[in-house]
Amino acid sequence: QVQLVESGGGLVQAGESLRLSCAASGSFFSINAMGWYRQAPGKARERVASITSGSGTNYVDSVKGRFTISRDGAKNTVYLQMNILKPEDTAVYYCYLDRATGRGTERSWGQGTQVTVSS
Repeated sequence: QVQLVESGGGLVQAGESLRLSCAASGSFFSINAMGWYRQAPGKARERVASITSGSGTNYVDSVKGRFTISRDGAKNTVYLQMNILKPEDTAVYYCYLDRATGRGTERSWGQGTQVTVSS
């Protein structure tokens, strides 16, 4: 079992910043990757950013240059620093963790945290 607890969402104005955190706990041998998806009302969930165990990162084009993903391996925590926020960044942000198991790679999800950016 893996538990992911997110924090850091909220209401901000356009141009401001937020930092999301996601702490993982439970039973896992190794983490392959962690990252963030988001889902806005009426839209499909999209992957925002990811970071591998080797610290390789990947971002959706719309956030490149504004968002930075990082992780603290000792704390099993991933962060998403979001700068120059735009109204179109408004969504529920979900943390995920991919881990290796005897059955292959399994993904766990957090409960989501709301980010609202006003214009």
